[in-house]
This record gives sequence, structure tokens and C-alpha cells, in this order.
Amino acid sequence: MPELPEVETVRRGLEPVLADARLVRVRANRPDLRFPLPEGFVQRLTGARILRLDRRAKYLLAPLDRGDTLVMHLGMTGRFEIAAPEGVRRPGDFAHPVSPDDKHAHIVFETEAGAVVTYYDPRRFGFMDLVPTDQLARHAWFAAMGPEPLSADFDAGVLEKAFAGRKQGPKTLLLDQRTVAGLGNIYVCEALHRARVSPFKPSGEIAPTRLSPLTTAIKDVLAEAVEVGGSTLKDFAAADGALGYFQHRFRVYDREGEPCPTTGCKGVIAREVQAGRSTFFCPVCQV
Repeated sequence: MPELPEVETVRRGLEPVLADARLVRVRANRPDLRFPLPEGFVQRLTGARILRLDRRAKYLLAPLDRGDTLVMHLGMTGRFEIAAPEGVRRPGDFAHPVSPDDKHAHIVFETEAGAVVTYYDPRRFGFMDLVPTDQLARHAWFAAMGPEPLSADFDAGVLEKAFAGRKQGPKTLLLDQRTVAGLGNIYVCEALHRARVSPFKPSGEIAPTRLSPLTTAIKDVLAEAVEVGGSTLKDFAAADGALGYFQHRFRVYDREGEPCPTTGCKGVIAREVQAGRSTFFCPVCQV
């Protein structure tokens, strides 16, 4: 599933054509995605102006001038394609375009400026909803969500409070959206390795002095991934239809059996299944 950097990449790709754009035509080619579309979905969007394009964790948020916010989640295979009067952008850094299949073109947005934004989702694990903007923070999807990891609200104090007295490993708690919003398996593995923190050590036993380097590692790995467009996952494509390549910078993720890249470390990257997910780590320098 796309993680925070992938969703932020999509947001940045969509922003130039959707922020401050009037939707003159909306087409839903089916009544549902992962969940049924809200009642009156097409009618409530047609003629509305998108005030801006935001992101909260792994959700895209488009507040409308009618008082609702269009909430969009990519699921596993959701992606957008933009067709604008100047053509479809294919930035040179992303060299692997994906050809969409029309049978999976489920939602189409047309703007007053002539852009056509199509949402494709072969497996239909993504979803869209319309939520009153003034109720968004209290909605079940967001009410218990922790701070954004790239914001000033996320610091060592957040982790110290979340880890205190806990027996679960830090990877488990970092994947809990109540601790911090939007982190996923790939980037938690990478951040823990950079900070030399074991994924398995009881979180309550991690010295507070190690939490500041861990928060820094989380911010750094996410910022770097956003900068280069996220990770190339099997079905992920950015809003311009192209794939990211942060996987070339992975230190541990999917590198089982390779030498640890930490300077001076003689360890070999290992893989263990933790809470049903693959954890990649160095058993020598992550303690």
C-alpha cells in the first residue's frame, strides 16, 4: 500500500490542476469503490470549487467551497492520471510510465480549465467520501490519529509518551496511527536502521536519549522519499502516471542477506515476520 511519501507525491502532482479549480463535470462509472460512494456524490461535486489540496496521513483531502471535504484514499492500486491542455507530464526522474486500462477508470473529474483527472483502481481497495469540513477532525478516520511526522508537533516527547511502559517493539508502535500518522512498513524499517534501534526491543526499555535521533531519522527518511517521489511499489504510480525510485536508496528494506551499509558494521541484513509484516534490520548494529 502506498505510504505517506507516495501519497504526498500524488498530492503534489494533482495540486497544480485541482487546487482552486472548479469541477464542471464529474463522472462515476460505478457506484462503489472499496465502499459505496456517498449519496449524491456526482451532484455534490459538480460545480464545486476545490479550495486547496491537503494530505492527512495517507488520505488526500480536497476542501470544497460548499462546506464538504472530498476525502480520497488510494488503497493498494489506486492512482490518478492527469490529461491537461498542455499534455500529460512525465518528469524525467520518473522513467517508468504505467499505461492505464480504461475498464479500471472509475471516477473522472473535469475542471473549468480543461484538465481531466481520472482515478484508476484495478482492485478497488481505494475509496472516496464527502465529509462536512467542520466535522473532519472528529470523523472516525481522523479523530484518534497522531501528529504528522513531518510537522513540528512530532518530536521525541511524542515517542517518549507513547513508548513509556510498553512491551511492544518500536516498529509496532510506530505503525500505530495513534502514535504518529501515516508511517508504513517500509519507512519504519528504514528509520529504525538509521537510528540503530532494534525493531523488537520493548519500547519502554529504550533510553529517552535515543528517541530524538529516532524522530530525526523518521523525518529525514520521509523527506528524502518525498523529494524523489516515494517508493516504487508494484501498483503505485504518481499523479503523472510515473513511478518513484526511492527503493534505490533503501538501506535495509528488501535487502535480506546483503551487508549492512552502516559504516564499520560487519552485520548482514536479516528479515523476520513481525505482526504479519516483513521486518528488515541489522541484528548487529540495531540494538
